[in-house]
Amino acid sequence: MLTVGLTGGIGAGKSEVSRLLVSYGAVLIDADRIAREVVEPGTPGLAAVVDAFGTGILTPDGTLDRPKLGTIVFADAERLATLNAIVHPLVGARSTELQGAAGADAVVVHDVPLLTENKLAPLYDLVVVVDAAPETQLDRLVRLRGMAESEARARMAAQATREERRAVADLLIDNDGPLEKLEPQVRTVWEELSRRAVSAG
Repeated sequence: MLTVGLTGGIGAGKSEVSRLLVSYGAVLIDADRIAREVVEPGTPGLAAVVDAFGTGILTPDGTLDRPKLGTIVFADAERLATLNAIVHPLVGARSTELQGAAGADAVVVHDVPLLTENKLAPLYDLVVVVDAAPETQLDRLVRLRGMAESEARARMAAQATREERRAVADLLIDNDGPLEKLEPQVRTVWEELSRRAVSAG
């Protein structure tokens, strides 16, 4: 088994890369998706979040009101640390469980947006970084996701710099160009990962 950390700045195209890797046969463990699953209604995770933040963070139907919780935690480092202390161990446990279910020669790709920021590179056999110039990221966030330019710039500024991400990369995918230039690069990376998975056995 080969464990791979996949990361990239917002708007760099990481989800497209993970989609391609899955189509080639990778086992994808998506930290963001798991983070949503562990606080679904009826879970111990949601109960713990409500204990910490009160019922005001729930929507009328009992699901987590993410925007409301976001405004609380992103304005207060201590509250954010409280939330992370609840959610991160749950995400870690579920990720370990999913990885354990993969085959011995599997390539297990962990999609981790904040891999660089949280210094998680040592957890993986190798790290793949999806790289794009800041002006490309900004254009995609505004044009494709409909973000206001000020919001896009703020989101980008809150993440690691391009240089910091590139510094932790074992393999780099340049996604500055159009989609058709991405696929051959991802296939080359997949071939390398498959080769390493076999030799890691």
